[in-house]
Amino acid sequence: MIQGLIKKAISPITYFISDSRFTGVLLLTCTIISIFFSNYGNGALYRGFWNYDIHYSLPVHLPHSPLKWINDLLMAIFFLFAGMEIKRELIEGELSTFKRAVLPFAAALGGMIVPALIYSSFNIATPFAHGWAIPSATDIAFSLGIASLFGKRVPASLKIFLMALAIIDDLGAIIIIALFYGEPIKWQFLAMAGVLYGLFWLCNYFKMKPGIIHIILSLLLWYAVFNSGIEASISGVLIAFAIPVHSIPKFEKALHNVVNFFIMPLFALANTAIMIPPDIANSLKDSVSLGIMIGLVIGKPVGIFIFSKAMISLRLAKLPTNTNLKQLLGVGSLAGIGFTMSIFTTTLAFHDEAFRDIAKISIMGSLVCSMFLSWIYFLMLEKKIKRPVYKKTEPSFPTEFALN
Repeated sequence: MIQGLIKKAISPITYFISDSRFTGVLLLTCTIISIFFSNYGNGALYRGFWNYDIHYSLPVHLPHSPLKWINDLLMAIFFLFAGMEIKRELIEGELSTFKRAVLPFAAALGGMIVPALIYSSFNIATPFAHGWAIPSATDIAFSLGIASLFGKRVPASLKIFLMALAIIDDLGAIIIIALFYGEPIKWQFLAMAGVLYGLFWLCNYFKMKPGIIHIILSLLLWYAVFNSGIEASISGVLIAFAIPVHSIPKFEKALHNVVNFFIMPLFALANTAIMIPPDIANSLKDSVSLGIMIGLVIGKPVGIFIFSKAMISLRLAKLPTNTNLKQLLGVGSLAGIGFTMSIFTTTLAFHDEAFRDIAKISIMGSLVCSMFLSWIYFLMLEKKIKRPVYKKTEPSFPTEFALN
């Protein structure tokens, strides 16, 4: 009996943790905690911890601070998880056929192009033009978490569409990072990475069970990519695409909790350890802030809607089941939550810490705006004028009607 009571008490907690809403709440909580510790009391000590310069006695080149370890190594694991999701969806999921993939692909493309153009329009003649990709990203966990908080206001088919859109968005972000945000290439390390990646595929060819050899090859591949000048986290995507699709579900299951309840919260704590400037109102008026905030809050839904509407008008795609264009616009607003990928791109685009902080503040401001606007929007869609419906019954008098 006692065990039954304990099970009933723990069950709601287990359900809450397994729900996608928990990830969004957890990330938001970590962000608030990090900003609080960064700006009150010994804020400099807290911020300094993440940027502490680590010295190595070994003749190897490794990340030189806790922040770099998180962004270069742990985010490679995050990209491994995201990459497996992308591969599985492309082969046997929502993106496996042209008809299924065309609408979220078009929506994701519009959601990347329009925000990038908006940011560039504000910064094309400034030293910050390199940040054009910052407002192009959608955070899978946050956007789906908020969509879940909205309950039945967002139909299940729209949540699936949002997930597919965010997955493609992540793929686009990965390609952009690989092409535009790397350092000068060190060809010897790139060649080493190619050989190691070939060995990884060779293990698959001989159907070797995942084990210590795969782990060693993965770590060596990460080290080679890290030193090659290409963004180190890309190694996670390479490994993901080399994993057989039938093995992906068990790897996803193994990594789910690690990514959602350790890596992403740690990423949020480390990357939002920022000093809020006393003149924050003026800081948010500069070209970087305006480009990011307008790009995410307005550019994302507009780009998604325009490109989706075009594909539907051309009869190349159909709306998700039981949805309409008005609801699609609301989901576009949810896609304006960039957070993880936007902050990650910021760390690559800007080397000046002051402008990194301004960009991160803008991303967090955009998150709040997109959440609030999408909530108001779906609330307005839900409110319809309800008129009484009268149902005719077998009358005892000719004029008798019954109220339904």
